[in-house]
Amino acid sequence: MGISTSSLYSALAKTVSRPPLPHPCDSTYSPGSDLDLDQNLADPLELLQECREVLRNRPAQLQRAFVQTGHGDGRQTIRVMQWNVLAQALGEGMDSFVQCPMDALNWAERKYLILQEILTYRPDIICLQEVDHYFDMFQPILASLGYQSSFCPKPWSPCLDVENNNGPDGCALFFNHKRFQSLNTTHLRLSAMMLKTNQIAIIAALRCQATGRAFCITVTHLKARSGWEVLRSAQGSDLLRNLRNVAHRIKTEEKAETDIPLIVCGDFNAEPSEDVYRNFATSSLGLDSAYKRLSTDGKTEPPYTTWKIRPSGESCHTLDYVWYSHRAFDVKAVLDFPTAEQIGPNRLPSYNYPSDHLSLVCDFSFKDPTLVS
Repeated sequence: MGISTSSLYSALAKTVSRPPLPHPCDSTYSPGSDLDLDQNLADPLELLQECREVLRNRPAQLQRAFVQTGHGDGRQTIRVMQWNVLAQALGEGMDSFVQCPMDALNWAERKYLILQEILTYRPDIICLQEVDHYFDMFQPILASLGYQSSFCPKPWSPCLDVENNNGPDGCALFFNHKRFQSLNTTHLRLSAMMLKTNQIAIIAALRCQATGRAFCITVTHLKARSGWEVLRSAQGSDLLRNLRNVAHRIKTEEKAETDIPLIVCGDFNAEPSEDVYRNFATSSLGLDSAYKRLSTDGKTEPPYTTWKIRPSGESCHTLDYVWYSHRAFDVKAVLDFPTAEQIGPNRLPSYNYPSDHLSLVCDFSFKDPTLVS
């Protein structure tokens, strides 16, 4: 039935009696066996209702629906969420969303909007960028729901330049520990032209408990802004190289007969016209983009994954992707995007959506291993 709570943040009270967590700048922090994930798990439906109660005076949540793109055994579906949640320090201090009232970005309520989005879709795996409240919000709350996690902060996070910041932002990866066994976690500081950059990735090797099959899930966040296309391409190439190495190592350790499948989630900060996108699409790893399944021809990305208004004008772009090994996985469903009318003239973020990026949610299933060459 879950624990009884009078407040969503009662889950945080449990952290008081635990040993102190490492400093957020410790890029190797990956909680697992030190957390008791089996006792006193919260009820996600109760927490979702609490979120809605807190947000009752805000406009209704954006209505989105899953589009069925394939068939298969629903009991073995793996639901993956990719989302740049917008770092609180950047939203309030640096990103200049000129049509978004500052009150809409108030952390006291915006954190409930973020949790409402996650709880609404109940993903098995969550890949997040721009997380700057990992230790005091995301990790304890999601641990109370049975998620094991890993956090990798940026070496030189822009959040640290904002007054009253909550530490560096970074990538975070969460997975349902009852559905998956952790085999290995690798934290990467991406390189370009043999130089370390400020961008990062986490590669987690997991075993699906229902099927016994191993796979790798990755979260990354590449360099932002126009003019940095060459750097993004180099970062993407470095990530592909590391994915090959990790997948080969896991294949050897698991004594697998076929290649280890991959799912790669990220804010690539790149339109489909950029080299980094083409490099992923043509990689020898056999990757495809799940959200192309929304298009009528199956070859076109959505028209936008982020939509905001800054002093320089309106910015509507496709920057976020969920790549997957198309020889090993079927895409069973993807969450559609709200229309321009639903989003509203002031775009994102807003009173009813907490980030300037929309979440991407996909349902995967393993293909029959006898058909995977």
